[in-house]
Amino acid sequence: MASDLKASKVSAVDEPREGGPWDPALAQLNEWDPTWAATCVKMSTNPWKIGILPRKFIELVGVGLNAACTNLNPDGTRRHIRAALEAGATREEILFVLKAGSLISIHSCSLGAPILLEEAKAAGVTPTRQTSAATPACDAMRTLGQWNTAWDPFFELDPMWTDKFFATAIPIYKSGVLPPKELELFSIACDASFTHMYAPGTRHIKAALKLGATIEEILVSKDLGNLVCLVEGAY
Repeated sequence: MASDLKASKVSAVDEPREGGPWDPALAQLNEWDPTWAATCVKMSTNPWKIGILPRKFIELVGVGLNAACTNLNPDGTRRHIRAALEAGATREEILFVLKAGSLISIHSCSLGAPILLEEAKAAGVTPTRQTSAATPACDAMRTLGQWNTAWDPFFELDPMWTDKFFATAIPIYKSGVLPPKELELFSIACDASFTHMYAPGTRHIKAALKLGATIEEILVSKDLGNLVCLVEGAY
């Protein structure tokens, strides 16, 4: 019995070193419940082992998810940066996903602006309309095919601020640091992540499919949004 328990511990702790994000920090969980830990490791390390997405891209997703405004996990960010560098990621690629992770903060406006418009109408309050002015960044996002109708309400309320925000987003979409398909898969992972769960953004699935992503690639990207957060919860 003791030898079986020891074997179970070795299997659960050693497995992630072969291809997953879990490290000896899992030892505590494994000590408390080795059977569940061993099963959980097999499930949570699946994206790293099945070869559907490149290891470097998976680690970049891990960086973005941990650094995102909805997570802000410095330890997880550091672990995945190290793993991404080991997998061949460049500083430019890592900086890219850090920037992209910060910009999902716009979803607070996507959520709040429609509610503000609805409640203002119900209260008989008319929003002050800003004078018409050029919004080149928003126009550029539309030209790039990246405009989302979920952004219309806060554009209606404050087009000038909206334009300033998207002026920071355009370099990301135009940089080419990540291939377009990987950018869409990264967006799916962030929007579907356990700490975000933003359904409209998860529909980056539509763009990913148009760019040739397979259902398996999209499914693994979506799962990363759950699994990276699950793994970090063990630390």
